[in-house]
Amino acid sequence: MRDHLFEALRSHGADHVDIRVEERMVTRISYRGRTLEEASILSDSGGCVRALVNGGWGFASFNDLDSLQASVRKAVAEARYSSGDHLSLPEREPVEASVTSLPAVSISQVSLEQKKQMLDEYNDIIMSSPRIQSSHILYGDTDRTVRYSSSDGTYIEQKVPDLSLRLTAIARDGDEVQQSGVSVGTVGDLGPVMMLHDQAHDVAQRAASLLNAYSLKGGEYTVVLDPVLAGVFTHEAFGHLSEADLVYHNPQLRELMVLGRRFGGRHLNIVDDATLPSLRGSYAYDDEGTPGQRTALIHDGVLEGRLHSRETAARMREPFSGNARAISYRHGPIVRMSNTYIEPGDVSLADMLADIEEGVYVKDWYGGQTSLEMFTFSAGEAYMIRNGEVAEMLRPVVLTGNVFTTLERIDAIGNELDMNQGGGCGKGGQSPLPVSNGSPHIRISRCVVGGR
Repeated sequence: MRDHLFEALRSHGADHVDIRVEERMVTRISYRGRTLEEASILSDSGGCVRALVNGGWGFASFNDLDSLQASVRKAVAEARYSSGDHLSLPEREPVEASVTSLPAVSISQVSLEQKKQMLDEYNDIIMSSPRIQSSHILYGDTDRTVRYSSSDGTYIEQKVPDLSLRLTAIARDGDEVQQSGVSVGTVGDLGPVMMLHDQAHDVAQRAASLLNAYSLKGGEYTVVLDPVLAGVFTHEAFGHLSEADLVYHNPQLRELMVLGRRFGGRHLNIVDDATLPSLRGSYAYDDEGTPGQRTALIHDGVLEGRLHSRETAARMREPFSGNARAISYRHGPIVRMSNTYIEPGDVSLADMLADIEEGVYVKDWYGGQTSLEMFTFSAGEAYMIRNGEVAEMLRPVVLTGNVFTTLERIDAIGNELDMNQGGGCGKGGQSPLPVSNGSPHIRISRCVVGGR
């Protein structure tokens, strides 16, 4: 394969050409209530070519290696049509590498029947629980091998599997409906996912309990976020603002995301790190063949860096960070996060709660959206804080506000980091991309919370 790809890269007539060839096996299992909606295995293979000519890109995908030479010619021709201002990609040393992830219980070692049996057990636990009307279970795993080669002499083979699972219980009492869920993910290791019976029971119990929970009166409260919701906030509300392609193409965002601007106290540090071991967002090389790196986004409260592809780094004259990623050979790489998190501070959860007379403790995530610096998030769980103690359960609440104001109002950061590997990221029509996010507990001094 190496020789075949390099042969196709000869005499291309472009400033830069790279090729990705991919093979993958995808398993999908889903339930809605007692109904098994899908149990499938998909085998897929193909590749793509990118060409750069005088600042313009061309892209062509294919499913047959016999089409490789023609795809190179097509991508180069498209790049010539779109060429304009000259662009020189940052120079790098060519590399040859082979990267393999070896999980303890590989998804490829377990049959579809065994995976379905495991999920049957979780679904039975949920559906047999009191007051549960229905369930929704989504399981997916991917065994993916990617081979990358480029005209600068780089050749990389990477085999990185992925797994994700979402369990949701839906409770009903008359016209009142509540739901609760949990999301987990691994780098293709089925072991931790085979022991979620207690979590399935807890999800069902929590959904039923929400039917009797109080509704919060909406207003501004001191809020404590658990590591899961704080991590999702970090990813959605701030991480996307750090992606250089969005910043480069949006003048308003360029004015907001100026390097050196202070966004919070000296205790606030936000990082994106693709080099952390055994996380879904980790990788040795991105989809441009650039090594994954650790990038400090906010350091001591000040914006210090952002996430780049080779192109955005060249256009913005900043260091490239190895964050060009694509979900498959059908897509070109765009700037994406890897593992994004708030670094731990030195405050215990007990101390964080101690001086709150009345506040809200929020956990997990349900949904949300962002629009530039404005965000809205739904918490998966919420509880009142009274006189320094977590008190009664609340019905679902929504957090909303300006991300920069909210970062400034983080007045305490916990001392224990936890990474969330459930779910995936969507951007530019490419979803779900495996990522991780995390944080310690954080306290926001004043946050708008919507309830009743």
